[in-house]
Amino acid sequence: MRVLFVLCMALTATHTCAQGRTWQQDFEEAVNTWNEEDLTKEDPDSIRASNIQHPLFQCPDMSPSPSVPTSVELVKPADIKVIGALGDSLTTAIAANASSVLGVPIEYRHVSWSIGGHGSYQDVITLANIVKLFNPDVLGPAPIWTMNGYPASLEDTGFNLAVTGHNSLNFSEQTRNMIDTFKNYSAMNFKEDWKLVTVLIGMNDICDYCKDKTLFSVDNFVQHITESLQMLMDEVPRLIVNMVQILTMKSLRDVQRPTVGCQLQRTFCSCLVLPEENSTELQEVVDLNREFQLRLEKLIHSGRFFKEDFAVVLQPYLTNTELPRSPDGTVDLSYFGPDCFHFTIKGHEELAKGLWNNMFQPEGEKDIIPSLTDPIKLICPPQDHPYIYTKPKALLSAASTEQGLLTLLMVSSLALLLSF
Repeated sequence: MRVLFVLCMALTATHTCAQGRTWQQDFEEAVNTWNEEDLTKEDPDSIRASNIQHPLFQCPDMSPSPSVPTSVELVKPADIKVIGALGDSLTTAIAANASSVLGVPIEYRHVSWSIGGHGSYQDVITLANIVKLFNPDVLGPAPIWTMNGYPASLEDTGFNLAVTGHNSLNFSEQTRNMIDTFKNYSAMNFKEDWKLVTVLIGMNDICDYCKDKTLFSVDNFVQHITESLQMLMDEVPRLIVNMVQILTMKSLRDVQRPTVGCQLQRTFCSCLVLPEENSTELQEVVDLNREFQLRLEKLIHSGRFFKEDFAVVLQPYLTNTELPRSPDGTVDLSYFGPDCFHFTIKGHEELAKGLWNNMFQPEGEKDIIPSLTDPIKLICPPQDHPYIYTKPKALLSAASTEQGLLTLLMVSSLALLLSF
């Protein structure tokens, strides 16, 4: 354990990013006054038991299309050849299987909700492991863990190209990295293969808002997202982007343990955690959180990011989700790591199931999960529509309006004929 402690501190102290304070620096500053006993004290409830096996998930139709689809509206799960992910520490899966503060800087990418490739679905439920049931040869699931701040290769990360600590202002950097990686990856047919990329970013903007209200404004957030999605649409053929709606974050203040690890909350998301309850400062952050959600919804629903072989789909299942609760009403801490902020594997699995379900629910009928208290039950792609739903709300509304006008015209014409 002592060796791991020295390694962890050395890595977080010596590797920095090019822009501003880093996640590693914040972590080091928070823990450098703690003693080794505090750092190594274990919480066994945070670790995933190695003998857990989920029942196999089977659907009536798990086959690919007879030929490679050319329309983004006709892509089945088994047609997906490449899977990737962009985002922040929730996607790098910081602390997801950590038993102590020492494990917090470990990025458990291989069990990340959207892209983890550890074992099989029966070992851990991730979106990638679900897709692997339909196409075992899918490229991109993250194979192993990495250490925050320490260089990692594609062999380590797979196409989990999220970066711990990134805000939306870093999103174009991640996007460019993914585009270039896809173009240069020899095992991929860049033009022909269907790709599925999941994005969740913006929560760090909210966590840092009070430090620079201009830099982390909702307008800047929308601008950064717009620019990056435009890059993907312009350069990557045959791509579906799951844009996952930002969580409602206020309830994270309720995740508390009588441990020093919980103090990391105050470092990772000070603008949310530090204000007093019922204060104007807290209400400003809560309002900002909701405005981020509304503006992201407006952008994605506009239909701007949709064409024959490309679509960005807003998956809203986390919009109003409350944290899991124990029977006594307190937060179920088995869903949270030693830092009282990031999800354990148990939480990652629920995020994965909710995302999968949203993918096979049409616009206007997508589940918005009220609480993570009750485990989410996976659905199969509907037999009458075995494809990922991709048509944005604006285009659906336009089609509905057009059909309504056509119907009205036909009724009017019929009435005119009957009047003679």
